[in-house]
Amino acid sequence: MSVVKGLFAGARGMRRAFAIFAPYLGAAVRVEYIADDFSEARVSMALRWYNTNYVGTHFGGSLYSMTDPFFMLLLMNRLGRDYIVWDKAAYIDFIRPGKGKVTAHFRLTDAMLEDVRQHTASGEKYLPVWPVEIHDEAGELVARVDKTLYIRRKKDR
Repeated sequence: MSVVKGLFAGARGMRRAFAIFAPYLGAAVRVEYIADDFSEARVSMALRWYNTNYVGTHFGGSLYSMTDPFFMLLLMNRLGRDYIVWDKAAYIDFIRPGKGKVTAHFRLTDAMLEDVRQHTASGEKYLPVWPVEIHDEAGELVARVDKTLYIRRKKDR
């Protein structure tokens, strides 16, 4: 294994990769935690002059971007190479203006994995919709994002 691959392998490596990922650097998004077994992740975003909107609160696109790849990445790592996993769609509901640091916590439970395996066992695609909430430092709900994933077992080769 090359040094570069080793540096970015596993959950810690994924966190390192996100720490230098330009779109997240530019939006002040920080991946705070990824569980070693890829069962959960926590992502935050500080309010900075360069990620605010016209009225001085978090830019909606940045709020969405902090939730974009995480269910997909967690699921890909939990299911392994026998599955195709893509982000298919998303819906975001802005509840209140985001001020200060905001956080999203992703959990991929064993029940969610079992549901995926059952729905894809025959080779059919599965399109689950999983919610994630963005909260401010006071615990107030800022936005709710419903992520739709595309999941399918790979055909035998």
